[in-house]
Order: sequence, then structure tokens, then C-alpha cells
Amino acid sequence: MDSASHLPGLRHSYEGEPLLESGMAADPVTQFALWFADAVAAGLPEPNAMVVATSSAGGRPSARTVLLKGFDERGFVFFTNYESRKGRDLGENPRACLLFPWHPIRRQVRVEGSVVRLPREDSAAYFHSRPYGSRIGAWASRQSAVVESREQLDARFRELAERWPQDPPLPDFWGGFRVVPAEVEFWQGQTDRMHDRLRYRRTGAAWTLERLAP
Repeated sequence: MDSASHLPGLRHSYEGEPLLESGMAADPVTQFALWFADAVAAGLPEPNAMVVATSSAGGRPSARTVLLKGFDERGFVFFTNYESRKGRDLGENPRACLLFPWHPIRRQVRVEGSVVRLPREDSAAYFHSRPYGSRIGAWASRQSAVVESREQLDARFRELAERWPQDPPLPDFWGGFRVVPAEVEFWQGQTDRMHDRLRYRRTGAAWTLERLAP
């Protein structure tokens, strides 16, 4: 039987506490911190894993999973190779959408906003906090480029490990991005597909909270 025939029957009933405007924080970063703590407490694997969606200057979309490495009132931070596909996209079109799919606790958070590069010193501080192998890996992988084989990648890694046996420097093609939120949506699953969706929208220096239909 065609496995696709089972898709219409793959349904789950969502049951959660109502998500009400009266229970939300005054700003989305504070609310995100509360929900992130819940995701960690629930034991979700890698709760900081997020889907990062970008688009080229010509409108070609792309998405991938990246790890969130920091957040505060300025925005949401991740690190990558600037020459990767997402790095090139953000160089051409500095806007992104982030999605945190916390399915086991029937929640999602979506962030939309502009993107800026982190200062070089901030990228360096994070880079030097990474495990040694991850730092060599950042040098060894020209992310998103075509490679001949796994053996070629491994040989490149060994070569660079021999060059820098202790403290590899920060590559000039690697660093951080900050997504500066313009909209942040909190989604809470409910029964009968009547899900709660509350969106913070930036209006000047303040935030407007509004409910969206499911």
C-alpha cells in the first residue's frame, strides 16, 4: 500500500491550557524566556533547535535547522559560515523567520525580523568557547559547497588540526547573526484545531499584542 495513503489519518488531538492575553508578558522576549524554560523543564531534546528560513534576493526560499545560541531584548542569535547558503541569502536579503517546533508540549514560537551581523569581538568570544573539534570543523567545512567525498572532508580536518593543534583562530568567513524581531507569534495547540495564536507586533518602540484566528 502507498505509504502516503496513511497521511490523512495521522491526527493528534491537542489539549492544553488556554493561551489568554491576560496571562502574557508585556514583551515577547520575556514571554519567550518563560516558554523556553518550560521546554527545557519538559526535557525536550535540544529545545534551542530552530528552523531558520531565508530567501535570496530573487525570492528563492530556503530553510534549515540551526541552534539558538543567545537571546535578549536585542534579538535572537545564531552562528554560521557567512559563505553558506543562509549566509549568502542574508547578505542579499537581511530578513529571516525562525520557528521553534516544540511539538511534545504542543507549542510553537515563530519570529520574523531583520538580521544583522554580530560585532567581530562577539563572534570571537563565542568561537573560542566552542570545543576544539568544532572550531577545526568550522575551518574544514566550506559550508554548502560541493565536495568530492567524505574522505576529502576528513583529510582537510586532519590537515587543519595539524596546523593548529591547540587554538585555531576565528575564520574571517564565520560568525554570528542576530534576528531583530518585528513579530513574534506564540502558538498553543487546542482541541478541534481551535488553536490559540497570540502575536506581538512591534509598533515603534512598543509592542502590540493581538490574537490571530487558527
